[in-house]
Amino acid sequence: MNMKKFFVIVILFFQIYSYAQNKFLYEKPPVFSECENMDVELLQKCFDNQVFNHVFNHFKVPQEVSNENYKGDVVVLFEVDKEGNFRVIYVDATYQDLKKEAKRVFGEFPKIKPGTYNGKPTYKQYSIAIKIPLVDQSVATKDLSKDDDPNIDKELTVLENAAKKEYDSVNAKLVPFSNKEYKSQLNIPFTHSNYAKFDRSINLVGTNSHTASKPYMYEDVAPYYNFQAEIDTLAKDTQTFAGRKLWNERLVRVEGKDYWFTIDPIFDFEVGKDTKADFSSTYNNTRGINIQGGFGEKFSFYTSFFESQGRFAQYYNQYAESIKAADEAAIIPGRGIAKAFKDGGYDYPVAEAYLSYTPFKFLNLQFGHGKNFIGDGYRSLFISDVATPHPFLKLNTTFWKIKYTSTWMWLKDVRPEVKVDGAYMPKYMATHFLSWNVSKRLNVGLFESVIWNNANNRGFDINYLNPIIFFRAIEFETGQGAGNALMGMSGKYKLNDNMNIYGQFILDEFSLSDMSGGEKSWKNKYGYQLGFKYYNAFKVKNLMLQTEYNRVRPYTYSHNTVVLNYGHSNQSMAHLWGANFSEFVLIGRYHYKRWFGNAQMVLGTRGYDFNDGTDNYSYGEDIYRNYNERPYDTGIKVGQGNKTNTFFFNLQAGYVINPATNLKIFTDVTYRDFNPEAQTLNTISSNTLWFNIGIRTDLFNWYFDL
Repeated sequence: MNMKKFFVIVILFFQIYSYAQNKFLYEKPPVFSECENMDVELLQKCFDNQVFNHVFNHFKVPQEVSNENYKGDVVVLFEVDKEGNFRVIYVDATYQDLKKEAKRVFGEFPKIKPGTYNGKPTYKQYSIAIKIPLVDQSVATKDLSKDDDPNIDKELTVLENAAKKEYDSVNAKLVPFSNKEYKSQLNIPFTHSNYAKFDRSINLVGTNSHTASKPYMYEDVAPYYNFQAEIDTLAKDTQTFAGRKLWNERLVRVEGKDYWFTIDPIFDFEVGKDTKADFSSTYNNTRGINIQGGFGEKFSFYTSFFESQGRFAQYYNQYAESIKAADEAAIIPGRGIAKAFKDGGYDYPVAEAYLSYTPFKFLNLQFGHGKNFIGDGYRSLFISDVATPHPFLKLNTTFWKIKYTSTWMWLKDVRPEVKVDGAYMPKYMATHFLSWNVSKRLNVGLFESVIWNNANNRGFDINYLNPIIFFRAIEFETGQGAGNALMGMSGKYKLNDNMNIYGQFILDEFSLSDMSGGEKSWKNKYGYQLGFKYYNAFKVKNLMLQTEYNRVRPYTYSHNTVVLNYGHSNQSMAHLWGANFSEFVLIGRYHYKRWFGNAQMVLGTRGYDFNDGTDNYSYGEDIYRNYNERPYDTGIKVGQGNKTNTFFFNLQAGYVINPATNLKIFTDVTYRDFNPEAQTLNTISSNTLWFNIGIRTDLFNWYFDL
């Protein structure tokens, strides 16, 4: 049994076992005084009846509603807390007066015995649909096994009678959809523009949040940001089914007592023009499906599949082809391997999925196929989401002022020269990230990672499975050529509620004697990041400004055993520029109701290899090259080699069609100037002006600032 199957079996076993135990043995609903003498199996029905009776006897339909002969439902999501008090969470109704009346009626419920879990008081959430005009929705509370029940076939056993009602009971147990997604263990789709909407809320001075390890789960952000309230403020007043699905809701929404799921289509239809390209237009045509849901309160799942064809700006197409896998047309950065499609286009399917399980309060486990990110900035020097999706197992442990994230990843080297028996070479990565809130303003993070391959049929090395161990020590034990270990440190300081500074430092290899010698040794392989965020900038609500500087010395992330580089599918697992660069980033993001605008500028200097037949040395930008191919050992500086200046600017504006699915229509313009000192096969001087318009379900970051 290989390691991946082992993890799946373990996770599913604990999920099923825990669910069975919790569901059938340890839960009791809240109890009204009228229900105290009921059998345990009838307590829930008695609770339901008492709620319906109270509503029927106390709800007063507003005169305006009666005058208009309105017929419909008032959907109420409410909670009975640990003390037995009723609390309204959400009300959905056509009339504001109906909402107010529902809140008044539920405010008059008496205090009752709270629900229990494993014998301990716990909160319980419910939803009901109050019929307008009012009807008595309560039903008789009795044991269906009694002989006087007219629905019982006396020729069948009790079990057989119950079995004949099983199918109908599934629909009977459906409840109004309550958007449990917003408090679940599902990941919030990671896009920088989407996260900017709640970034201030989780970075207020005094919060105990941990903001570096992404994507966040909804339950992580829910204590600081009310997703449901924000969705409600954006809701359009439409009562038709088509209108609700287009503007406000997910396409398919199903919820029962202990489960829920949604199904949505995925679109990304774009058309544009690169004014300097030798083809007529750019386009992207993506169709897909997204399915997500939950079982109980501890288990969530997500899957999405994209089928895409596209042709992009010429510089982007050239880069995609320069990193192509063996015998393929290209690799679309961040997406995956592509085949040729029609006239200069690419066909690239992508699938992402994961299971998320929280066995107890402090621990969440995720196993899936996707991407992760560590950092507070636009870029990350630790782990970024710029590469192709890959299998991963992640453990998040949160307690006190600590969050500890361990991630194991299955990667591939897809270069032709490392193929083994026609297959891509596998390699593995493990990372640890410790986030500590030192004070209400200061956060410090410690990071380490290691990459190893399948040398000597080593496979997934059990030595790196331990979530609390130092990778550098294991690397020494197993031999230097057995792994490539990196270390890093991060920090963030909240100047006030609207301003914070952040940074990262990554260390690949370091020689103190060489650094103190002042000769700029190649051994000093490190990089750093400094950034600043300004929320509600200049007192403009919902305007976020961000500036960031990144600098990485030559040969960082590379290795003398080339398959041990810090990459996957010919892409970097950290900064998409690899190494040997300095970069300045300026970003502005603004949203007003459903409208949004983003502006981004990147200025950078990189040092490429020449590879012209005369000078074939490695100057430290290409992390896939052996660092022993360098031209010299000292005098190493950022930008050495084929020095290239880059200017990138993008301006985007759009409108969110459906905030539940993040479907948006947008238009943008991109300007890129790429100016190397010497023209080579992979460093071609270009000046790009790219116009684009599209409609897109925005679920992931897409980086065009190559």
